[in-house]
Amino acid sequence: MAADSTSSKPTATGFSPDDPEPKPNWAPENDQGPLTQKTVHPEALAANRAAASPLQLKMPDPTGPYSVGMVGLHLVDSSRTDPYVGGKREVMVSLWYPATSTSGHYQAPWQPSISGAHFLASRGLSTRQVTLPRTAGHVLAPVKTSLGKLPVLLYSTGLHSDRSMGTALAQDLASRGYLVVTVDHTHDANEVQFPGNRLEVNKMPAGSHSSDTLKVRAADIKFVINALGKISSGGNPDAGHATLPSGLAKSVDTSRIGMFGWSLGGAAVDTAMQLDKRIDAGADLDGQFFGTAPSKDLDRPFMLFSSGTHNRNNDHSWRTLWSHLKGYRVDVQLHGAAHLSFSDQEWMVPQEAALLGLSKSQLQQQYGTIDRNRAIQVQRVYLAAFFDQELRHKHSTLLDGPTSKYPEISFVR
Repeated sequence: MAADSTSSKPTATGFSPDDPEPKPNWAPENDQGPLTQKTVHPEALAANRAAASPLQLKMPDPTGPYSVGMVGLHLVDSSRTDPYVGGKREVMVSLWYPATSTSGHYQAPWQPSISGAHFLASRGLSTRQVTLPRTAGHVLAPVKTSLGKLPVLLYSTGLHSDRSMGTALAQDLASRGYLVVTVDHTHDANEVQFPGNRLEVNKMPAGSHSSDTLKVRAADIKFVINALGKISSGGNPDAGHATLPSGLAKSVDTSRIGMFGWSLGGAAVDTAMQLDKRIDAGADLDGQFFGTAPSKDLDRPFMLFSSGTHNRNNDHSWRTLWSHLKGYRVDVQLHGAAHLSFSDQEWMVPQEAALLGLSKSQLQQQYGTIDRNRAIQVQRVYLAAFFDQELRHKHSTLLDGPTSKYPEISFVR
C-alpha cells in the first residue's frame, strides 16, 4: 500500500489494495486480528458450554498513583453532515481522569451492554460465553482538582475499531494525571452505543479513500477539542446535558493537548495536527500514513512507536513524515510486538484463544512473542515519558536512548 497514495480503498471490512501485492501486517486491514481466523460460533459451543460459567475477562490495572474517574459524552456537531449516512455528525467519547474518592461510583464496563454484545457476536462469541471486564474508571467520580488543570490527551483507534480498544493505555495515563479522551468515529467504528440504547454500526461505503477517512477523523478530533473548550468555560456540550463530574470544568487545560492513536488512528494524529494547531504533540502507534499529510512540514513534537517488524526503514510513509518533522522527533521500536499488540486485543484475545479457535502459533503471528503484560507496560511507560516531556516539560532519560531496563526498545536512528 503506497504510503502517500489516496487510491487505496476501504471496504466494509478493511482496506482493499488496487494492486495484487500483499499488504504489510501493519496495514489497517489487519486491525481486527481475530476476524481473520476461523472463529467458533456460539451455537457450536452451546452443548459443552451450557452449564459452564462465562469466561470473565480481566484487563490490566493502571499503574499511576491516582484513582481513575470516567464519564461518557454524546456530542453532536451541527455544523457537519455525517459523511457516511447523512444527518448531523454524532460521536461518543469517554473522558478518563484522575479522581478523588471513588466510593459509590461504579466501575464503567469496557463496553456498554448492547455494543458489547455486538462486539462479541462479530467474533463468533456471545455473552453466555464471555463476560467483558469492568474498567478502572469510576463513573462520575469527582475530579482530583488538587492537581490543577490537567493536560489533555486524545485517542483515535484502528480502522473499524472502537474507542474501547485504547482503554488499557487511556486509564493508565489518567492514573498518571492526564485527562484522556477516547473517541469513537461513528460509522467507521464497528459498533457505537448512544443514549437510549441506540446502536450505530460500520456504514463506511466501499470505495471511500483512506485519506478521506482520515480527514473525517481529524474533523471529529477538532470538534471534540472544541467541546472540551466549552467544558473549561463552564458549559456542557453533551447533547442530552448529561451530568458532568464534579470539578471537571476547572480541570481541563486546553493549552496543553496531545494526541495518540493506533494504526489508522495513528495516521489520524498527523492529519489532525495539520488541521488543528492546538494539538501540541502527537504519537503514532504502528500506524501507516496516507494522503498528503505526511508530505507537509510539522513543527511540533512527534513520536513514532512501532512493532517489531515495522519502522521507517520498510515503510515509505514513515520515511516521508520523518523528513518533514521539524520539531522534536523520536522513533522507537518494540521488539517482539506485532501490530495488534498496541490495542486492547493484546490482553483480551489470549484469554479468549480457546473460544476463538486460535492456536499458540496463530497468537504469536498476530500478537508477537513478547509477553502481553510486558508489552502493555512498556507502551505505557514510553507514552507517558513522551507526553510528560512535551506537555509537562519533565525530561525523561528514557527518550535519550536504549536502556537495560527496557531492552525490548530500540531507537531507529
